[in-house]
Amino acid sequence: MIRLEGLTKSFGGKCALHPLFLEIKAGEIFGFLGHNGAGKSTTFGLILGQLHPTAGEALIRGVSVQRNRLQALQGIGAIFETPAFYDYLSGWSNLKIFTGYTARLTDAELRETVEFVGLSKRIDDPVRVYSHGMRQRLALAQALLPRPDLVLLDEPAEGLDPEGIHEMRELILRLNRERGMTVVFSSHLLSEVEQMCQRVAILNQGRLIFNGPWTDLRGSDNHFELQLNNWPAAMPVLVKFGAAIVSHGTISLTQNADIADLIAALVQAGVRIQAVQPVRQSLEEMYLGTIKKEGAVPLPLA
Repeated sequence: MIRLEGLTKSFGGKCALHPLFLEIKAGEIFGFLGHNGAGKSTTFGLILGQLHPTAGEALIRGVSVQRNRLQALQGIGAIFETPAFYDYLSGWSNLKIFTGYTARLTDAELRETVEFVGLSKRIDDPVRVYSHGMRQRLALAQALLPRPDLVLLDEPAEGLDPEGIHEMRELILRLNRERGMTVVFSSHLLSEVEQMCQRVAILNQGRLIFNGPWTDLRGSDNHFELQLNNWPAAMPVLVKFGAAIVSHGTISLTQNADIADLIAALVQAGVRIQAVQPVRQSLEEMYLGTIKKEGAVPLPLA
């Protein structure tokens, strides 16, 4: 669906996005992950043709955005930066004006989209009385008119409360599940990426430092929580197996080490095993570990 070929952007001689090579498949939910200033919005601006690259190009369905923007962006919806509306008009009037410029739709088609995003009860109210969450829903409705097969959502949950974040997540999942839509979104909310995406790209200081299934971030380490009756007696066995103490009661094994062999060796050494349990690293832990390997200090993430 999207292919980025050496996409690069500099502002005033400072490189904001280093050469980016990336492919996004049709029908997937793909996430761009990174702290503020990592290059996520710059990438979106380049894909949408709102920024001109210093080098490289973005292709959508094989069509270059930089050489044929009008054709490349057909069938695409987007929420990019802060959505702008006529606040003194109703949500319905805003959508009618928008579709008047893009594609004339019947009122029934508009109502269907309004119902999908959950704005039916408030669509005739002026936008100035909308909450931030309602404005995000209106922006999503606008991005879905006419029905695209690809949507790009730049920080769609930005500024939403926990309930609003949950609702936006469910809407994105429905778009993909019910309409088969390709969804590409950026976020610094790690929990949202973890719950929605199978593949992610992590940007740090304008560089792509990871691309693939986020579960691959675990690398070769296996983490286990152990409850032992005698840790001093267990230490020589742990060292022999190359286990590292991650925290109190938690060890990390290399991929070549087998936890069953370690347990057998501990029992043979007279150590009583009270409990053993695999520890699943969160995306936050994996993300911070990846950033640390790059030698960079990440900004706080929600």
